[in-house]
Amino acid sequence: MKTPNPLDALLAQVPPAPSPAPTPGGGTTQPGTGTPPDTGLTGGEVVGIGGAALFVVLALVAARKLFGKKRVPEAPKKPEAEAPQLPAERPELRVELPPNEAELARRRDLDDAHARMDELRRERETASFAAHAAKDPAEKARLEEQVRALKEREEEAKRVEYRAKKALDDETRERRKREQVEAVRLREEAIAQEAAQAEAARQAEAAAARAKVEAEGGRTLAQGLDRTKNQGFMARLNGLFGGQRTMDESVLSELEEILFTADIGVRTADHLVEVARDKLKRAELKDPERIKGAIRDEVARMVDLPVPRSLEGGGPPHVVMVVGVNGAGKTTTIGKLAAQLTGQGKKVVLAAGDTFRAAATEQLDVWASRAGAQLVTGPENGDPSAVIFEAVKKAKDEGADVIIADTAGRLHTKAPLMEELKKVKRVMDKALPGAPHEVLLVLDSTNGQNAIQQAKQFHEAVGVSAIALTKLDGTAKGGVIIGICDELKLPVVWVGVGEKIADLRRFEPREFVQALFD
Repeated sequence: MKTPNPLDALLAQVPPAPSPAPTPGGGTTQPGTGTPPDTGLTGGEVVGIGGAALFVVLALVAARKLFGKKRVPEAPKKPEAEAPQLPAERPELRVELPPNEAELARRRDLDDAHARMDELRRERETASFAAHAAKDPAEKARLEEQVRALKEREEEAKRVEYRAKKALDDETRERRKREQVEAVRLREEAIAQEAAQAEAARQAEAAAARAKVEAEGGRTLAQGLDRTKNQGFMARLNGLFGGQRTMDESVLSELEEILFTADIGVRTADHLVEVARDKLKRAELKDPERIKGAIRDEVARMVDLPVPRSLEGGGPPHVVMVVGVNGAGKTTTIGKLAAQLTGQGKKVVLAAGDTFRAAATEQLDVWASRAGAQLVTGPENGDPSAVIFEAVKKAKDEGADVIIADTAGRLHTKAPLMEELKKVKRVMDKALPGAPHEVLLVLDSTNGQNAIQQAKQFHEAVGVSAIALTKLDGTAKGGVIIGICDELKLPVVWVGVGEKIADLRRFEPREFVQALFD
């Protein structure tokens, strides 16, 4: 069905134009040629028809503009970008305390003051109306005096009301303060409870780690020194003193050869030979076993050095700077120490300061996860000092017990390694005055006498306070412990005798001597 056009509907309402009247001569009068034809309409009717026609024309124009213009569809509105989701904040804790007796009394006083004000106002309005209506002058004067008195009493009541309101406001403010104090207390309790829960979770993880360490067990120092005793210099020493031999210079020559090839160092070997020669000259020793006993006693004296407190006593947190060349076992030693500490219920932070070797950070990350310790890392080839500074700051803020910082064992730059380590040590002291509280040098025992030279270099640069000797179970060069203690007077605190966490053991001088000589 065709839709009706609104223009046609408007045109249908226009009245038809009247036909021109014929002239007496049979023609029509044309416009502008003479007298207008007689149309039979009055002047008012003509004006009305003209107005109607003008109205129709204007309506047609408007309709054409309205209906003839094509509608342009509106462009769809772009959806507003969603606001980024911010991390949920701790909701503000509100506490509402009930009003105490003092505040309730002030409210009653204020209510009484309001009631007294209303009563006096009504009395004053009544007296004022009566005064206006009074005809007798004396009565009118009396009522006006009464109105003035009521106004004075009303002013006094206003002052009473103001004081009551002020007293109530003071009590209300005091209650608000008590509410704020209570809110702070409850918030602190909630934070303390969360911290306690987190600490309980950490303790549970530590207990699990401790159980794992205990389940793994560990090797004894004697087992770790098995190769040194059966294949190293001790095997040759036992062979020298095992038979029924007469002690003479030939025995001393063999002893000298054994000791000088035993990786204990030239200085230490020469000292032990001189001890044996001196006793032999004074005829104090006549049998091989007594010479062996004298050497045993001298070795026991050499390795029995004062041992500083390790992994405790500084800070808090106690800061340990671990140094050593690449491949000595620094990262593994740090991981095992962290596991043992967390197993004791301590909170540990590890600093990945060896930024020049990506594998070191990855390996330390594995150990941190295994031990339940926190790890602070930095960009590859970044400034090690900056990483360790942030780690010390984090350990201080979170109340950690121990922070163990790994350092580079070799630089891929032109900067000398020892200068870089000195810088790291200075930055530690800036982050926590007095740090590091311990400088632990990790040495590979398979290096033999080279380990002694490494210890000298690191000690001159950063002041080594303790030594961890690794891979003792995989070498026959365990005698390097004797040389380190004798030449450098640096105590060996840790020895690695296996792959397990518990195989990183504290060094016990008596146990060491017994394992070698008994």
